[in-house]
Amino acid sequence: MAVVVRGGRGGSGGGSVLRSFFSYRIFVSAMFTLLFLATFSVLFSSHPSHDDAVMETMGNAYVQRTFLAWHSDPLKTRLDLIHNQANNHITLVNAYAAYARKLKLEISKQLKMFDDLAKNFSDLQLKPTYRIALFESEGLVDEDVLRQFEKEVKDRVKIARLMIVESKESYDNQLKIQKLKDTIFAVNELLLKAKKNGAFTSSIAAKSTPKSLHCLAMRLMEERIAHPEKYQDDEPKPEFEDPSLYHYAIFSDNVIAISVVVNSVVKNAEEPWKHVFHIVTDRMNFAATKVWFKMRPIQGGAHIEINAVDNFKFLTSSYAPVLRQLESANLKKFYFETRAENAAKDMSSMKYRNPKYLSLINHLRFYLPEMYPKLHKILFLDDDVVVQKDLTALWKIDMDGKVNAASDTCFGSFRRFSEYLNFSHPLIKEKFNPRSCAWAFGMNMFDLDAWRREKCTEEYHYWQNLNEDRTLWKLGTLPAGLVTFHSTTKSLDKSWHVLGLGINPSISMEEINKAAVIHFSGDMKPWLDIAINGERMAEQSPKLTRIGLAGLAVMGQNLALNIAEKGFPISVYNRTTSKVGETIERAKAEGNLPCLVSMIPNHLFSQSKNLV
Repeated sequence: MAVVVRGGRGGSGGGSVLRSFFSYRIFVSAMFTLLFLATFSVLFSSHPSHDDAVMETMGNAYVQRTFLAWHSDPLKTRLDLIHNQANNHITLVNAYAAYARKLKLEISKQLKMFDDLAKNFSDLQLKPTYRIALFESEGLVDEDVLRQFEKEVKDRVKIARLMIVESKESYDNQLKIQKLKDTIFAVNELLLKAKKNGAFTSSIAAKSTPKSLHCLAMRLMEERIAHPEKYQDDEPKPEFEDPSLYHYAIFSDNVIAISVVVNSVVKNAEEPWKHVFHIVTDRMNFAATKVWFKMRPIQGGAHIEINAVDNFKFLTSSYAPVLRQLESANLKKFYFETRAENAAKDMSSMKYRNPKYLSLINHLRFYLPEMYPKLHKILFLDDDVVVQKDLTALWKIDMDGKVNAASDTCFGSFRRFSEYLNFSHPLIKEKFNPRSCAWAFGMNMFDLDAWRREKCTEEYHYWQNLNEDRTLWKLGTLPAGLVTFHSTTKSLDKSWHVLGLGINPSISMEEINKAAVIHFSGDMKPWLDIAINGERMAEQSPKLTRIGLAGLAVMGQNLALNIAEKGFPISVYNRTTSKVGETIERAKAEGNLPCLVSMIPNHLFSQSKNLV
């Protein structure tokens, strides 16, 4: 009994604790529920579900009615979902409409469709039938009206989705990127075309004759006709074949240029009477050249022999590949088709479309032993060089059994065989090293005895015949010379022959003054209207800069200009010289930034202390 009493007391105490615990839980839950409802009501009353003017007319009353009717009318929930779906699509359609407004006229129709669709959604909710029965009614929602409203909303939603899917391509980022790329490509094509036209115009200017020299050959011929007794042909002099004298070969159809070369040699010669000049020109300028030197005899007792290319009878199409190739219809079309749109098809080979690169006068340099069989050595000079020092020391150079002595033009990775020959051709790839250093024509000492021993003319014929279709190299005589004399060329000190004048205004006056021969190898020769004048050369003559940059693509140009903009002078170089000019023009346009030209790589290193 005692046990039962103790047990009963224990049970009575436990029930009281449980009742107190559950009462506390109910009280806390009730308080949180009231707090939640109060917060919810404030949020709904202070922030309408939509800020549109149409929805503001319904205002908070609709939200409160909806909230209070949740337990009284289950269709209210359905109405609210439909209403929210309609509002969401209104926002979506309006967003697309806003974006469509920014597009151009071609999508104006699409813009109108979006605007109309958005207006249809708004008008649907403002219909008196729906507004009174669904949104302003205090009573229960009419299910039939709701069903009709739902159907119309879904129809418009379907139309909106179809329109958005169809128009999405207009707003797709990838398509926009592609369109931008297409635009850039089109602009680049226009730029490339402009560059090609510019290159073609420059090539025409480079081949022009100064106005003061127009009809010079005709005026000289008038003089010969008026005074025939003064211009009788002289007998050949024994000096022309005397191997103990200093012999020069100059092949050109430019009378003035020939005169400049000859007179600059004689002026600087210590013993001019020991110098013999062998001049070869074409038939048209042959008589005019003879008249010129009769009227202006060479000073100092130097000797001059003038010949026409036609006088060398061994030069026939059966012997000389270049003559046979000139008879090819394809080559004639390539060289002599002068329309700009055709001549500018390949800007990279614009220079070589000049017919002189396949003219026999230009290729006579490969026939020196046959032309002058009694000579041992001869110095070849281009017609665009000026001699500044006595050149007789060249005859004393030990040729080491080599055929050709020339100044190298390579520096770093520039001016290598790979720039002149097509190393994708298996024969070129097999025979030559793309890293081999190139040299320049313009001033070349040829050992004619070694030439005959090495059979270099036959080597030249072999390669020239193979290149009839221009697959081994693009046109010109330098690639032919590189392959002909690739293992028989001796390198001369660079001070003997400084080239690049007429294209590179940054060659230092110190370098020019030290040179034995300066070579106007560019198109901007001093006797043309497009020449680099002395003031410009002095202005652009390089000063020592701390920084040099090679490579002027988009990133290179921007890097150079950024450095210059910070006040640091910089020397720039690019293998394609047009990029150098483009960078300098940008530097000028952006405030005469201290950006210096260096179109030959060795000048870049002589100008700058650090190379980027």
